[in-house]
Amino acid sequence: MSFQRTTEQPSHYRHLEKMSVQEILSNINQEDKTVPQAVEKALPQIEKLVTVIADKMLAGGRLFYMGAGTSGRLGIVDASECPPTFGVPFGLVIGLIAGGDTAIRRAVEFAEDDTEQGWKDLLAHNITDKDVVVGIAASGTTPYVIGALNKCRAKGIVTGSICCNAGSPVSAAADHPIEVVVGPEFVTGSTRMKSGTAQKLVLNMISTAVMIQLGRVEDNKMVNMQLTNDKLVDRGVRMLMGQLGLEDYEQAKELLLKAGSVKKAMEAYQR
Repeated sequence: MSFQRTTEQPSHYRHLEKMSVQEILSNINQEDKTVPQAVEKALPQIEKLVTVIADKMLAGGRLFYMGAGTSGRLGIVDASECPPTFGVPFGLVIGLIAGGDTAIRRAVEFAEDDTEQGWKDLLAHNITDKDVVVGIAASGTTPYVIGALNKCRAKGIVTGSICCNAGSPVSAAADHPIEVVVGPEFVTGSTRMKSGTAQKLVLNMISTAVMIQLGRVEDNKMVNMQLTNDKLVDRGVRMLMGQLGLEDYEQAKELLLKAGSVKKAMEAYQR
């Protein structure tokens, strides 16, 4: 399928090597400012996908992100942050990357070109039609992702996608495509830049909105966060003090650590 890939179009800037550091930073910043505007145009698409994911997860399903390179890494980052932030089990949101865990830190050559491996990776996690699979591909042409999405649709599994080109093959393969067209990169074709930023913003929206729908946030607080370090314990103590009107820091801390989370501590105190 032939289509116009704006992510591969030449940069609006020439002779980057002749720019001063100040000019480089200023120009990158000018380009970055356009990303939230592009995301805003895709809000209706994002809303549809979030609604479907929340419904599926409330019914016992899981969320899978899958991609290659930067896109795959961004999905893994978002998935890995859900348990500590929202207190959900590991395995509820899963990030998969072409080339496996090795590719998180070091590129695995041609891994993204395998049209069968994405489905095999999903099968390893016992994928079912209760789950949702979201393919992430800046170009919209990644075979690893497209192959998996096509197989999912054939099996009745709900699919979504995030890409930065309009009318892409990955969008055609998804039930709920999201297209955030950010235009040419500052360094031609370097989609880790604006495209990566756009994908990260969309992933933040998806996971945060879904977790709120699942009841993992109360008011504006991460009441289910895991207490994995002193900073988070202190944050939890101050949440408790504010929510329950406690003035004794040590009393609130003891209550929090005994309960294991802000939410459980609040419930225990109010019983």
